[in-house]
Amino acid sequence: MKILAVSDTVIDSLYSPQVRSRFTDVNLVISCGDLPYYYPEYLTSLLNAALYFIRGNHDRSADSPLQPHPAPMGGVNLHRRVVNHEGLLLAGIEGSIRYKDGPFMYSQQEMWFYVFRLVPALLYNKIRYGRYLDVFVTHAPPAGIHDQEDYAHQGIRAFRWFIEVFKPRYHLHGHIHLYGLQERQESCLASTQVINCYGFREILIP
Repeated sequence: MKILAVSDTVIDSLYSPQVRSRFTDVNLVISCGDLPYYYPEYLTSLLNAALYFIRGNHDRSADSPLQPHPAPMGGVNLHRRVVNHEGLLLAGIEGSIRYKDGPFMYSQQEMWFYVFRLVPALLYNKIRYGRYLDVFVTHAPPAGIHDQEDYAHQGIRAFRWFIEVFKPRYHLHGHIHLYGLQERQESCLASTQVINCYGFREILIP
């Protein structure tokens, strides 16, 4: 299965008809947040791929006059959910650390609460499928992996614990912007590949 993961910034070459020829075999589009909803809608439509998403800290709330609809049309919101997509086990948590007033920002304690809410479904996965999870999707990174020193971009402690305990194959996140010649960020935590999806990343899952 091939995933096109996008986050934080619209890529002009993807927001064009040529995306069809560039990503001919993508099965799944995953949005890690901070994107206008028309963008993942466009990708899933042209690629004829399923769409899953979580919201970032800069996403507008559903009651904003600048938000024409409350979510990307045709997409499945992964926030606080565990989903089986054709045998691929996914879960997600939206937002970042709360550094000002606004939607989709949470305290470290609230993030712990959201992580714990996933546990019953993960235990069910383990019993039924022999594993807890394949892909964990968040906006913010885990603590100590790809995060930054400023408060707004610090990682989430609960996410690091989650990875160490439930060992998803991949953790896809956004929130940490990369500029200029900075290398794409990809790290391993235990057996999990942690991938910063700023811009876009193409991920092949055997």
